[in-house]
Amino acid sequence: MAGAIIKLRFTLGVPEFMHILAIALGGCLRAPPVRYGITEDTGGHIAYILGAMAALARDPRVTRADIITRLFDDPALSRVHAQPREAISAKSEIIRIDSGNRHYLAKEDLARDRAAFTRALIEFLRASDRRPDIIHAHFADAADVARQVRNELGIPFIYTAHSLAHDKAAMMQNSPALAARLKEEDRAIAAADAIIASSRDECERQLPAYPSARFDRIHRLRPGVDVADVRRSDLIRARRLVEPFLRQPSRPMILAIARPVHKKNLVRLVEAFGSSRELSARANLVILPGLRAGVKRGEAEHREVLIDLVDAIDRHDLHGVAAWPSRHDSRQVAAMYELARRSRGVFVNPALTEPYGLTLIEAASHGLPVVATRNGGPSDIVAELEHGLLINPLDPEDMQRAMLRMLDDEVLWQRCSRNALVNIGGMNWRDYANGFLSIAQEIASADRTGTTMRPRRMLISDIDNTLTGCRKGARRLSAFLTRKRASVGFGVATGRSFVEARRLLREWDMPVPDVLIASVGSEIYWRTGRGFRLDEDYAAALAKGWNPDAVLAAMDDFPGLVRQAPIEQRRFKCSFLADGPDVLNRVRDRLASRGIAAKAILSHDRLLDILPVRAGKHAALAHVAAVLELPRDRIVAAGDSGNDVDMLAASSQAVLVANFHEEVRGMAGLTHVYTARRSHAAGVLEGLLWHERRSRTKEAAYVAA
Repeated sequence: MAGAIIKLRFTLGVPEFMHILAIALGGCLRAPPVRYGITEDTGGHIAYILGAMAALARDPRVTRADIITRLFDDPALSRVHAQPREAISAKSEIIRIDSGNRHYLAKEDLARDRAAFTRALIEFLRASDRRPDIIHAHFADAADVARQVRNELGIPFIYTAHSLAHDKAAMMQNSPALAARLKEEDRAIAAADAIIASSRDECERQLPAYPSARFDRIHRLRPGVDVADVRRSDLIRARRLVEPFLRQPSRPMILAIARPVHKKNLVRLVEAFGSSRELSARANLVILPGLRAGVKRGEAEHREVLIDLVDAIDRHDLHGVAAWPSRHDSRQVAAMYELARRSRGVFVNPALTEPYGLTLIEAASHGLPVVATRNGGPSDIVAELEHGLLINPLDPEDMQRAMLRMLDDEVLWQRCSRNALVNIGGMNWRDYANGFLSIAQEIASADRTGTTMRPRRMLISDIDNTLTGCRKGARRLSAFLTRKRASVGFGVATGRSFVEARRLLREWDMPVPDVLIASVGSEIYWRTGRGFRLDEDYAAALAKGWNPDAVLAAMDDFPGLVRQAPIEQRRFKCSFLADGPDVLNRVRDRLASRGIAAKAILSHDRLLDILPVRAGKHAALAHVAAVLELPRDRIVAAGDSGNDVDMLAASSQAVLVANFHEEVRGMAGLTHVYTARRSHAAGVLEGLLWHERRSRTKEAAYVAA
């Protein structure tokens, strides 16, 4: 989109004052406390919107962080939804637009009200003293509204899908309704100035499956979690919710919290629990399936799921060991996580597919281990927090095994609980807000970014444990690179994917790189005035003679090697988990014996990647130097681990940060490698300045001679 129509104000490249407007049409959106599950559409996306906008409102760069939704009048759902404005904080409020239809509308019925709602919203914005600088549209229907607002008023918009139809459509073929939803989601993806998703699965598998997706518009921001202080009174009230159902309330609690809709798979969880004599004899099953006033009331899908839940509880005779209270508030929910942890229980998310899984983060914030569906976002969350086990949600026996393992293995339970409490700090709303503002800045300044980079010198650095690890050092290096942007180019070379690399750089407040070498040197992306572009010439060179199917087949029965998740496999990278450093030479021997031309690289003694022989961080660095026509002695390479070895060894100027891994200790004695006294980004800056001084000394000596 043309940058000329965007009205953001900047000081030194940072948004000075920004007004952000979120749009969400469905569900009962109100200021906390929210009655989650009161309707089919009152779910986790509302917690996401409220958490995100509260964090943005706290940021000093933001003047307003308001939420737009429909006005409706339904006394059974609270009269607050008929109020045109509802304050959340001093800088945030919910604004309800009257479309003329004051009925509550479920998701399927919202389309017929959209045109009237859009007209009313545009009229409202035209009459406003100050229009928003950017809109955040939640779900594809809101993205359609935002697109029309942009066409009329020139306000750019960011789109978050929350729950894409891609996987559901694969399971329910020949569904006209899903086919229409897919088309609407594709239109939203095509129109958005940027797309934000929570999980790698959304960013790297689901979104790219849509015809209109552009990889460089997709950004991953991890939502935060608001941890409520659980008071003794909350614990007492939570116990009172479940004690009437349970004969032995002190047993370990298997807890599930989800709306009563089919995709949450709650009935299969009851079946798995009830068909295991061991589980039903040792634990209690507690399900919070939204709020209800009886199983025969509410929306059709709600009624179906609740009746099926009751039927499963009856058939397995789970009375006395299963609880499913009809009423609870947010403080009781927080206390329920705490009760489950104290009982040495487990939280279970059995969804058929889960776009993200905020409940898994909430469980982690209380130190409660989890058992979660392997489909969708939970695979990311569990991998990052290391606080649970993944299951096949279609396999009740797999659910049973995982739940029993958590109950039986004290060491595993303690490790997962400890990991949850330690690692949850990396998922917070502050980082989300900072990332959102960074993306908004990129949208606003897209026309200011030059398409040609010709630096006199360049830094290309690994990310994990090289740039990351120390906030103070990262700030110093970032400030230096920003100040020297005209003369010192900045690139990264990482084992991470493109999406994950950008997420990490954003979370650590590093500049947007001029070139991004991803997936252990198997992909190169160049920053341009319109985003990033994949280096197709480099890709074409790697494709010659590369046969990933042969690589995977050769490694299928290899002892000590396990294939990593599908999302880690790339066009020019096959990735595995190794049980130790001894595997590397045996892998190389296996490849050679099969006549497979490939390169094997081991990092941190357990991450093994197999690449084309022409790939790798050094090969990518050499390609970058050739494209920029930059002498190799003008590029400083920095790293810390095994997948940096070829880049560090072959560079004429290299930096090894002080926290380097043992597997690269041999690099420390090489004359062209500066071993920093400082760790992480501070060590990178130290080495960069050292090489810069050394180069100036050499140049001065050459001139004098």
